[in-house]
Amino acid sequence: MSATGTFRPGTTADAAAEPVVEVFIEVPRGSFLKRDPNGRVHFVSPLPCPYNYGAVPAYLGGEGDLLDVVVLGPRLRFGTRRRLRVWGAITLTDRGESDDKLICNAQPPTPQEIRRLLRFFRFYARCKALRNLWRGRPGRNACEGWCTAAEALKRAQPLPERWVGPAVPF
Repeated sequence: MSATGTFRPGTTADAAAEPVVEVFIEVPRGSFLKRDPNGRVHFVSPLPCPYNYGAVPAYLGGEGDLLDVVVLGPRLRFGTRRRLRVWGAITLTDRGESDDKLICNAQPPTPQEIRRLLRFFRFYARCKALRNLWRGRPGRNACEGWCTAAEALKRAQPLPERWVGPAVPF
C-alpha cells in the first residue's frame, strides 16, 4: 500500500481494504465465444481469450454496458458467478468512451501479470480501433493504463432497475 492507502502493483496489499464485487464469466479463458448472461453468442473471436472475461452485473461502465472484469487464474466455466477482490483496473478508451476492465483474483496480481495485461490491452485497443474504422464507428481507441479499483468503481454507475442493454451497438 502507498502512504495514501492506494494499492501499488508489486507491494503487499491489505486485502481487506480492496473492494469485493460479484462477477459473471461470459468468456472462459481459452474460449473463442463471447456470450451474454442468457447464453446467446455475441461475438466469435479469431483468437482465444487469454483471460477469464466477464462483467459485474451490479454496475454499468462508462460506455453504457455492464462493467467489464478480467479474472486472473485458472479457466472458469461460462456462467460462473464469484465474489472476488478487485486489485485495480485497466482503463481503455473505446470510441471515445471510458471502458474500465476491473482486474480480479484471490490474491494481488504480480508486476509481471500487470505488464502482460497492459501489453494485451494495448494490442486489443489497436484491434478495436481497426474494427471500428472498418465498421465506420468514429472515436478514439487506446489503452490508458492501470488505475486503482476505487478510481474505476467511482466512474461506474449502479445498474438501473429497468436497464435493457447498452444504448450503443458493439
